[in-house]
Amino acid sequence: MSKNREDNRNKVIVGLDMGTTKICAMVGQRNENGKINILGIGRTSSMGGITEGMVNNITKTVEAVKKAVAEAERSANVEIGSVYVGIAGKHIHSFTQPYSAFRQDPNAEITAEELEDIRKQMYRINTNPGNHILHVLPQDYEVDSNPSDDPTGMTGSRIDINFHIITGQILAAENIKRCIQKCNINVEDIVVEPIASAKAVLTEEEMKAGVAVLDIGGGTSDLAIFHEGRIRHTAVIPIGGQRITKDISEAFMIMDNFSESVKIQFGDAFPDNIQSNELIDVSEQNGRQQKFISVKNLSLVINARLIELFKKVDFEIRNSGYEKKLTAGIVVTGGGAEMKNIGELLEFVTGIKVKTGFPNQYLAKGAVSEAKSPMYATGAGLLIYGMDKEVPLDNNFQSSSENTKQTKQVINKDGRGFFNKMKNFGGGLLEYLKDDNNSKDFQ
Repeated sequence: MSKNREDNRNKVIVGLDMGTTKICAMVGQRNENGKINILGIGRTSSMGGITEGMVNNITKTVEAVKKAVAEAERSANVEIGSVYVGIAGKHIHSFTQPYSAFRQDPNAEITAEELEDIRKQMYRINTNPGNHILHVLPQDYEVDSNPSDDPTGMTGSRIDINFHIITGQILAAENIKRCIQKCNINVEDIVVEPIASAKAVLTEEEMKAGVAVLDIGGGTSDLAIFHEGRIRHTAVIPIGGQRITKDISEAFMIMDNFSESVKIQFGDAFPDNIQSNELIDVSEQNGRQQKFISVKNLSLVINARLIELFKKVDFEIRNSGYEKKLTAGIVVTGGGAEMKNIGELLEFVTGIKVKTGFPNQYLAKGAVSEAKSPMYATGAGLLIYGMDKEVPLDNNFQSSSENTKQTKQVINKDGRGFFNKMKNFGGGLLEYLKDDNNSKDFQ
């Protein structure tokens, strides 16, 4: 085995989740069993620099990223030089685009490189002004009208492919990249957050059977639908936990920070399950007189906003055409997934079975315990995404047993970019941002 390959197996990867309420940096490395050890986590408030997944204040966001990265560096004993970062927001949209390619030599075998060249061509299709393609993901193949899961090695005169295309505002991505570069950190790739969350909490069996993953974050809720092992639909809904906190603040006239703690401590998504007349003392927020709110009324406020969100989720699932194909149901994750009875309410609204998704299937048993919370699904997914690209598993995978924390190291200071021909996921936005001529022929 070459020294470069061995060094690559010991590579340390960083995922950076830049959310509306928090910024989280997760540092990881594959162990000898192919699982990911979480070496450190850095988390801080977004400081109001991000709204509904989009940067609205560069200065505040840069300060928050620096704090999160510094904390991650201290806990992992590394120096972070590059990251995989997520992108979300209501500007994210998706659609299906068919494409037909006529081959010059029908007797020649179809190669992976040929399919990849076709995929790259899809980045050249027209999009709405100000929008650009973030991901091009193959869904279905046909060779001379014969369906194929993977046409590599087949022969034929025509290849028909359906692509799932995800677009977003290039300005939103540039602002994310600018914030990170101001922290003297390189961006390895920018990944749409529903894809990252799915990487963390879904199994291959679930994606094959049919499943929807819903990541309820602070500013947005991200939805991704899979069937037969491929992504079929994505959507970003601009409703998250922060909206619920604001509702509580306005309904009971208490400050946002206190509303957040009340939501976390006493919140319940299903008011019908509350039988007690328990009251919450919020007098200290009033300052002049005693004030109490009932747990039941608190739940009614939370329930109203969640029903609005879940009706939009239900619409997206029905609109995708896969409502009857979600054999594995809905997997709900993100910080919002930790609210009491939220899965029961989601199941009530959609009529589809629901379970909570924990980002622990790819993490080693010795990983930092808090990383296995649904709150860290996006960060863990970004870390897994980067790991799959730079340190892919193979049958002979073995990682060095040396303790990473013994020697402080610099992570990816050369800022190299990588591309991995993944069956379900793909990237390309970073190459657009790097190209001075704004070419859409991504690498």
